[in-house]
Amino acid sequence: VDLPLEALADVAKGNETVEYACSLPQLSQGKIDVVSGGGITCRDRRDPLGVIASIVPFNFPFMVPHWTLPIALVAGNTIVLKPSEKVPLTMYRVVELLEEAGFPEGVVNLVNGAREAVEGLIDHPLVRAVTFVGSSPVAEIVSRRCRELNKRCTALGGAKNHLIALQDCDIEGTSSDVVVSYAGCAGQRCMAASVLLIVGDEEGTHQKALLQNVIEKAAKIQPGTEPGKMGPVIDDHSLKKILSYIERSEKEGATILLDGRSWMSEMASSKGNWIGPTIILHRNKADGAMNEEVFGPVLSVHHVSTWQEAIAIENANPFGNAAAIYTTNGGHAEWFLTRVRAAMLGVNIGIPVPREPFSFGGLYGTKSKYGDMDITGDGAIEFFTNRIKITSKWPVPSVPEYTMGLVKQQQDQKKVNGIVDHANFAGRM
Repeated sequence: VDLPLEALADVAKGNETVEYACSLPQLSQGKIDVVSGGGITCRDRRDPLGVIASIVPFNFPFMVPHWTLPIALVAGNTIVLKPSEKVPLTMYRVVELLEEAGFPEGVVNLVNGAREAVEGLIDHPLVRAVTFVGSSPVAEIVSRRCRELNKRCTALGGAKNHLIALQDCDIEGTSSDVVVSYAGCAGQRCMAASVLLIVGDEEGTHQKALLQNVIEKAAKIQPGTEPGKMGPVIDDHSLKKILSYIERSEKEGATILLDGRSWMSEMASSKGNWIGPTIILHRNKADGAMNEEVFGPVLSVHHVSTWQEAIAIENANPFGNAAAIYTTNGGHAEWFLTRVRAAMLGVNIGIPVPREPFSFGGLYGTKSKYGDMDITGDGAIEFFTNRIKITSKWPVPSVPEYTMGLVKQQQDQKKVNGIVDHANFAGRM
């Protein structure tokens, strides 16, 4: 069976986290140090939390569950996974394979359902922590519900990712990357490009050439699941939402540079919810598609005169997942990297997904992230464990050789430092 490349990539990306989790015994050791005289030491260790509930979305039915599953298990926890009701079979098969591999019963558990199942998992007294990936409104609800129960939670929400193209960007590389970023996976991923800000004169040769290249490359994409093609969106609800933003943009005065609605008639005899790559040129930065999450293969383009104007637009959006800068000048890139308001940043990379040990997660204080820490990498190690700190002092042995040496050592220290330990801590603060 010839599987779609994006499905194979979903599995490959999930396996990256499995590889990382296999190395955790070497990466997550505790620390120990002598912190004071008199043999006082501090050390720490990581203890598992217990039962973890992991609630995952439809768009990556293998990868996103494997952001949490391997690390949580290696940390010593058990897990209850609730896959999206739209794509329940992928993880059902994974659990079957885990059983074949010899996983003990009850270590990995699968629960299907919708809202009622999620609320039941959050409220269950044995569940110690919850991870969630999905829309921002639901992420906020999940986070608040966990907070009311004093449960650890990381809830990742939606995104509105901005790409900023400077006057010195490489046209060929930038245009290809922009198209892959906004149209890959039919635009239904939280790291997809949503807004392209082109800096400089709208009639400038470089700016016009870049936009024309983006349009031409996107227009060549054909419907399908083979390499170089784009599949349908997940369901009719998603399709209607995407169409509503395109229609709304027209009413707001924007120009449709590439209209993906033609796929609806072209693919009418085929199963699926088809909408082709769409590019909209906005004159008004307040347009709906410029500010709200569309979650489809729609790219909003807006021309800005200055770097500061580009930063102002990016900073004003309420999300904080990803942003990217396209330039051939390192100094220009660094200027933007210190000013954009997002947690995962790209330089000439439109899908800046960090790979372990670097962690995945949006920016605190935005609609892209609620709760605690990141969901992969070293952030996940912290999330899925309790760090236990131990301070120790053992009685002084009564062996003469030991006590004689200790007394002499203390006398020598007092001569040098003039320290008297009034607190009887046997240390120097």
